[in-house]
Amino acid sequence: MNVFEYAALRVVPRVERGESMNVGVIVYCQARDFLGCRVHIDAARLRALDPDLDLDGVRAALTAVECTCGGGPHAGQAGDEPLGSRFRWLTAPRSTIVQAGPVHAGLTGDPAAELDRLLDALVR
Repeated sequence: MNVFEYAALRVVPRVERGESMNVGVIVYCQARDFLGCRVHIDAARLRALDPDLDLDGVRAALTAVECTCGGGPHAGQAGDEPLGSRFRWLTAPRSTIVQAGPVHAGLTGDPAAELDRLLDALVR
C-alpha cells in the first residue's frame, strides 16, 4: 500500500452564495509516480446553481487541469514540473470558478483505481 493525496475539483459559480458542486478529482501518489485527474460535468445540475454559468469556460478550465496532470506539450510550462509540484500548483487555493477543495490523504495499492473510486464517490 502507498500513501496518496487527492482533492475534489469543484465549480463555484457564485462565491457570494456559497454554493459549489464537485466536478472532478485529482489524485497524486509519489511512490507510484502517478498524477491523474478525472472529471464529470452534470450540466443540468450546474445550470440549477447558476443558469448563466459559462459551461464552455468550465470545460476549458477542467481540460487545462487534465492537461497539466498529463504533462506534455499541451500542459504549458507546468507540464515540465515534477508531478508533486504540479499537484501542489493545481490544488493551491484560488478564487476562480473552478477550484480544488482541501487535500486529503489515504492508502492505496492502485492510484488509478482510487481515482475512479473517488470520482464515483465524490462526483457522480
